[in-house]
Amino acid sequence: MKVPVFGVGTFRLEGEVVKSSVLNALEVGYRAIDTAQIYGNEASIGEALAESSIPREELFITTKIWVDNMSKTKLIPSLKESLEKLNTDYVDLTLIHWPGTDDNVEEYMQALLEAKSLGLTKEIGVSNFTIELLNKAFNAVGKEKIATNQIELSPYLQNRKLVSFMRENGIQVTSYMTLAYGEVLKDPLIIDIASKYKATPAQIVLAWALAKDFAIIPSSTKRENLMSNLDAQKIQLSHEDIELIDSLERNGRQVSPEGLAPKWDE
Repeated sequence: MKVPVFGVGTFRLEGEVVKSSVLNALEVGYRAIDTAQIYGNEASIGEALAESSIPREELFITTKIWVDNMSKTKLIPSLKESLEKLNTDYVDLTLIHWPGTDDNVEEYMQALLEAKSLGLTKEIGVSNFTIELLNKAFNAVGKEKIATNQIELSPYLQNRKLVSFMRENGIQVTSYMTLAYGEVLKDPLIIDIASKYKATPAQIVLAWALAKDFAIIPSSTKRENLMSNLDAQKIQLSHEDIELIDSLERNGRQVSPEGLAPKWDE
């Protein structure tokens, strides 16, 4: 099963806000929803899914295991708790959220694979993994078992070495923070390209990511922005414009929490 290329993210959205965002997203055509244990919103998303009339088999739900639950004894019970909150018998994809500081990749990857064999998740993957960590994950469960690595990617942080390694090994690239917390939307080059295509800056950046075969999970609390983001799929950027956006690389990492972040690939 391939990870859908376009989903809706729910980071930093809680309670009625996330419920409304997910319901709006489903109504305007999204079918992939990305959450995580640490977001504290799985139960609210579960309420939205229960209220929605969309059959479960048409949805693609992703959650992520938090570092506190990454041991052999805690991972599966924590995932079962996530399923209960999400009002579902299974998720489509479960990721290790952060590699953490302990060298226990083999332990938690094998626990994740066991969760898959139990039918709790259809696919497994990782998030915020470097080349070194991906190699450890490959050794633990086999690279063919890993559906994706969800990483921070934007025109300001293109992670080319890691992306190239993932492509060589058949691992789907999922981009989060694609709009760089909105910073990239203020870029004069992006604004200029957007006017040329009669599009929004967000649509241009998302179209750039899609042109690179990244799966993306932008979030929004506004229905019109959710719809507008989806329309990025209709934009075909020229090769020249893609190269211009590529030129914005500046190693502009936004997310690198102390104690969680690995030593990033240079």
